[in-house]
Order: sequence, then C-alpha cells, then structure tokens
Amino acid sequence: MNEDNIGTWMILIIVSILLLIMGGMWAYPAYNIYAQRSQGQAALAHAQSSKEVAVAEAKAKMESAELLAMAEVSRAKGVAQANQIIGQSLKDNEAYLRYLWINDLGGHTGKTVVYVPTEANLPILEANRLKE
Repeated sequence: MNEDNIGTWMILIIVSILLLIMGGMWAYPAYNIYAQRSQGQAALAHAQSSKEVAVAEAKAKMESAELLAMAEVSRAKGVAQANQIIGQSLKDNEAYLRYLWINDLGGHTGKTVVYVPTEANLPILEANRLKE
C-alpha cells in the first residue's frame, strides 16, 4: 500500500466516525421521545385498566347488595307468613297454650320465680320472697 491509499483510508475512517457520531446525536433525542411516548401510553393503559377493575368491583358489590336485599325481603315474607300461621293456630286455643306453659315449667332448675295468673289475670306477688 502506498501513502495515498493510507491517507484515503484514514479520511474515510474519520468521515465514517463523524457520520456515526452525528447519526447518534440525531437518533438519541428521537429515541428519548419514542421511549417517553411508550411510557406514557403504558401508564395510560395501566390507568384505564385500573379504572375498569374498580368499575367492575363496584358493579359486583351493587349486584351483591341487590341480591342480599332480595333474599332479606324473601326471608321476611317467610317469617311473616309463619307468624300468621302460628297466630291463627294459637287463636282460641287456650288449652294448647296452657300445655306449652306447663311443659316449660318443668325445664327450669334452681330458683325460678313464676307468676301464676289468677282468674282476674293479675299475678299473685310474693312479698316475702326477697327476704330470704
């Protein structure tokens, strides 16, 4: 190789290095803009996803509350019907009520105060019971 060829190669290498540096100076800001845009889009997608999750959870809670309310209303209707049936069956059935009352008396142990109604439906009070 002669000196002219070496000089040409050196100039070619220096020009190539300068072109690479200039290309990097142009590409780096463009890459930063692209990276920031991508990060912004990712943050926006994350925010939208979080919002959708929150809305779905709120809808699920609302549906759950509605179903629980419907169940409570249904239960209350059943209790009301049961009370009505029991009330009708006990109406004018004093003998059965007395039977239940007497049966209940047998289950108590220890000191129990029982007020027995009289003919006038007034209790007979035990005045001396507290002196013991």
